[in-house]
Amino acid sequence: MLKKKFVLAAASAMLVTTVAFATNARPVYAAAKVDCDAVMNEVNSGKHAKEIATDLSISTSSVYRCKRHAKAAAKAATKSSMQAQTGKEPLTAPSAAMAAPSSAMAAPAAAASPK
Repeated sequence: MLKKKFVLAAASAMLVTTVAFATNARPVYAAAKVDCDAVMNEVNSGKHAKEIATDLSISTSSVYRCKRHAKAAAKAATKSSMQAQTGKEPLTAPSAAMAAPSSAMAAPAAAASPK
């Protein structure tokens, strides 16, 4: 009787351990294996994401990810070409010098009026 309880407890422990490891395992995706150039060629030909995913045997989220990366790359390229054309950095935020006006600019009427 004691031997049966021990075997049952050991089998239960193994089952619980197996289930615990199986639920913690994360699926592995081949994110680096998606050819975004091929995806963008299909997108530019007018196909929908689901059609592209089926044709290239990838997920629709991979199609959307490639679209997002292409959009970011295009934005970065536009930004750098604008910098090359103008030779200036783009205005993003006012500098500290522009944030606080000088004392001469703060009261121009007081500085210009005679005493």
